[in-house]
Amino acid sequence: MARTKEFDPDAALRSALELFWRRGYEATSMADLVAHLGIGRASIYATFGNKHDLYLKALDRYAEDRDPQLLDELSRPGPALPGVRALVRRFAAEAGSEELRRNGCFVTNTAAELGPHDPEAARRVERSWEQIETLLHSALVRARTQGELPGERDPRALARLLLVLLQGLRVTGKASGDPARVRDAAEQALALLD
Repeated sequence: MARTKEFDPDAALRSALELFWRRGYEATSMADLVAHLGIGRASIYATFGNKHDLYLKALDRYAEDRDPQLLDELSRPGPALPGVRALVRRFAAEAGSEELRRNGCFVTNTAAELGPHDPEAARRVERSWEQIETLLHSALVRARTQGELPGERDPRALARLLLVLLQGLRVTGKASGDPARVRDAAEQALALLD
């Protein structure tokens, strides 16, 4: 007879995500996970696999939680540029916040820590960035079609610029104590949409 789980796997995954997000992959040991999740090592392995598997599942959960918000912000009916501007300004505000200074962005952290040498993590980072770029591109195409964006502007190139800016805001915000730095950079990039 199979034993029933004595813990909520979803809650455990969210708890692992929080720990990995705060500490990073390398600085988080299995002993840390056992203590933080409050479940045994064997249960972690049976439910999630090894530490790397658990990390990738946490990264997937982070994307699942974040992506619908981006889709909502960039797909609203009506003018498209206000959504793009609001998204960039939100990233800048978050980058200047104390919480982001402590934790950063989980995807950006993964790109810096694991991306260069972990193909599975790098694929997930790339998938996340492709999703953001696609959403920005679609919004900018809509903006150009609706006459909000000058016709000579390249929506794909602008989407890529904004993606790189958003990731740069995350990194700079984590390392800098000057919120004006990220705010000013965001506003200069947004001026390219005029």
